[in-house]
Amino acid sequence: MVKFSDIKGFVFDLDGVVTDTSKYHAEAWGQLAIKLNIDYPGIGDAVKGIGRMDALELILKKGGVENDYTPEQKEALATEKNTNYVQLIQNMTAKDILPGMADFLKSLRDNGYGIALASASRNAPTILAKIGLSDYFTKTVDPANLKNGKPDPEIFIKGAQLLNLDPSQCIGLEDAVAGIQGINAAGEVSVGIGDPQMLNKAAINFVDTTQVTLDNIKKAMA
Repeated sequence: MVKFSDIKGFVFDLDGVVTDTSKYHAEAWGQLAIKLNIDYPGIGDAVKGIGRMDALELILKKGGVENDYTPEQKEALATEKNTNYVQLIQNMTAKDILPGMADFLKSLRDNGYGIALASASRNAPTILAKIGLSDYFTKTVDPANLKNGKPDPEIFIKGAQLLNLDPSQCIGLEDAVAGIQGINAAGEVSVGIGDPQMLNKAAINFVDTTQVTLDNIKKAMA
C-alpha cells in the first residue's frame, strides 16, 4: 500500500476535474450527430473521457454507419467537431475553474509537488490559458504523441515521466471510468471525482472538487 509520504506528484485529467468542458464537447458532438442524422440522446456521457477519434467511432457505430466513411472522411468529421468545440470554448474564463481546484493547485505548488496534465483534449493548452491556469501545468502530455487512448495507462505513465517520477509516486485525478482504469493500470493512486458508485474502482472517492484537498487525500490514505 502506497503511503501519502511516498507521493511526489499529481497527474490531472482536465475535463470534469479542473474545469468542466463536457457540456461544450457534448454540444459539439451533438451538432455533428444531428448533421449525420444519428439520434444519440446520451451522447455526452458516452464520449466522456475518451479521445476524439474514439468518440467519433462510437457515434458512427451508434448510427450503424461506421463503415460508410473513409479514414480521411472520419478525420474531416473529427476536425469539424473540433472547430465547433473551439468556437464554444472561446468565452471561458477563470469563473469556469471548478470549485476548490485553484486553491488545491496552489497548495500543491506551495508544498513542492509536481503537477502534470494528462488530458485527451488537444485543446487543453487553449483552455488552460482561457481560465488562467497555464502556469500550473508546465508539464503537459501531448495526446498527439500517444499510441492508445484511455483506459490505456499510457497517458498517465507519460505524465509521471514528465515529472521524473515513478507512477507509484503519483496520484492521478479523474472523473471518468476510463480514466480511473488508466490510472490504476499505470500503478498510480487513483482519485475519482464524482459518483462513487460509478467510480468504484478508484482508490479514493470525492463527490465533487470542493472535497479535493491535501488534508482529505492524506486522511484517505492513512
